[in-house]
Amino acid sequence: MSDPFPVRSAVPVLDVWCELQCPDCRVALDDVRALRARYGDRLELRLRHFPLEKHKYSFAAAQAAEEALEQGRGWEFVEAVLGRVAELDRAGEPFLVEVARELGLDAEEFDTALIDGRHILIVDADQAEGKAIGVSGTPTYVIDGERLDGGKSQDGLRERIEQIVDRLLAGQE
Repeated sequence: MSDPFPVRSAVPVLDVWCELQCPDCRVALDDVRALRARYGDRLELRLRHFPLEKHKYSFAAAQAAEEALEQGRGWEFVEAVLGRVAELDRAGEPFLVEVARELGLDAEEFDTALIDGRHILIVDADQAEGKAIGVSGTPTYVIDGERLDGGKSQDGLRERIEQIVDRLLAGQE
C-alpha cells in the first residue's frame, strides 16, 4: 500500500542499483566509498538490487547482501564481495557464506537464508522497481529523480552526483 503522505528523508537519498557479480559495479565501488567518506550521514546511500541474468550468482549475492544488511554489515559485505568478483564467479554461493564468515557474521544464518529464500521478495521488488524506472544495467544511480547510468562509463558520474547532493544540502540550510 502506498502512503499518500510519504515521509521525506531528512537527508538526500542516493539509490545505488547494483549487482554484486558485475565488474562495472566493482569499478564503481571507489566512487561509492568516496561519496560515503565525503558526506557521511548527510547522504543516505541505499543499495538496490538489479541482478542480471548473465551472471549466474547475482541473485544469490543480492539475497546474501540483504542478510548482511539484516545482520548490520550490509555495505561491508557488498564491498568485500565486489572486491573479489572473480572468486564469486568461480566459487558461487559457498563464497558468499565464506565472506560472511570472514566478516564475523553468522555464516550458518547466511546459508539458511540462501536456502529458504527469505530475502527473495526484497530482491524481486528492487528489480521490478528498477525496470519500471528504466534501469537496464548496473551500476545505475538515482538521486532527486535523476537517473545516472554508470554501466558504460563512470566518467563524471561522481562529480554529477556531488553537484546534486551539494545543491540538495544547500537547500536544507
